[in-house]
Amino acid sequence: MLKAFLTERRSWIAIFVLQQIVFLFIAYVDSSIPFASILYMTYLSSFIFIVFVLVRFRRETKFYKSLEEWDHNLDVTNIREAETPFETMIEKSIAEQTKQLKQEAAQHRLALENEKDELMAWIHEVKTPLTAMHLIMETIDDQSLKSRLDYEWLRVHLLLDRQLHQKRMSFIENDLSLEALELKPLIFKELKDLQSWCIPKGIGFDIQLEAGEVLSDAKWLSFIMRQLLTNAVKYSEASDILIKSYEQDGQVHLAVQDFGRGIDPKDIPRVFDKGFTSTTEHHDQAATGMGLYLAKKAAKPLLIHIEVDSKPGTGTTFTLIFPKRNEFSRVLGV
Repeated sequence: MLKAFLTERRSWIAIFVLQQIVFLFIAYVDSSIPFASILYMTYLSSFIFIVFVLVRFRRETKFYKSLEEWDHNLDVTNIREAETPFETMIEKSIAEQTKQLKQEAAQHRLALENEKDELMAWIHEVKTPLTAMHLIMETIDDQSLKSRLDYEWLRVHLLLDRQLHQKRMSFIENDLSLEALELKPLIFKELKDLQSWCIPKGIGFDIQLEAGEVLSDAKWLSFIMRQLLTNAVKYSEASDILIKSYEQDGQVHLAVQDFGRGIDPKDIPRVFDKGFTSTTEHHDQAATGMGLYLAKKAAKPLLIHIEVDSKPGTGTTFTLIFPKRNEFSRVLGV
């Protein structure tokens, strides 16, 4: 800040220094003027000038320091009150721009909320005919046709479900309802919904639940499990997927292990990135790279840590590590 202040006042400083040099030069060439007296006056005036600059620096930079420390969060109350006409002009300009930005932000927020509400309403409306369609599909006798229709219906259902939860993600912390959950019925429900996809691929499930209960939110935990299970099924062929739970160091671990193609080691740090799809060649052109990203995002407010372990050609394991019960005081705001 001092460097900026001196740079801003460099013309004044240059004039003062030039003035002292002129006085000394005149005293030097004019023998009638006592050089020692002029030199003394130069030292004295230089000292006074330096003190003056330092005093003005402290006084004039208070306002600008408050601007520098401002968080730019549209709250101008933290900015120091203006003391000079120029500072008043700057303060007034910032206040007017901030007011305009607040109005625009409120309008954008309202438009975004309306768009989100319309999309969620649309998704719910679409789910109604999808449910009716699924009931009609149950009456089809041709098993080959029924199997293909079930798979396509499931894809649409999962995409709509993902969109619905993605739009609700922005206010997930206000949407949490923590309760003691039994893992077995929650997992079996998700597996039942994936049957039409797993049977044609010859995929089975090996379930080993040593720890049967966790404290979490049912709808969001189901969503997280849905993303992990669909990811495991997507990259598996004619093999079992292992789902196991156990307790370690006072925390429940829930692992989903597939024996598919695995993940390239260089891709593992990016598997939870938005829009990321594996660089390993595969035939699933419908991959969006959103499932694991949303699962990770939903797990954060639930204090669930997700670990991934994978070896190419061997398979991948995603492990949910649930928090200890006393850690939920942060979620509840206690």
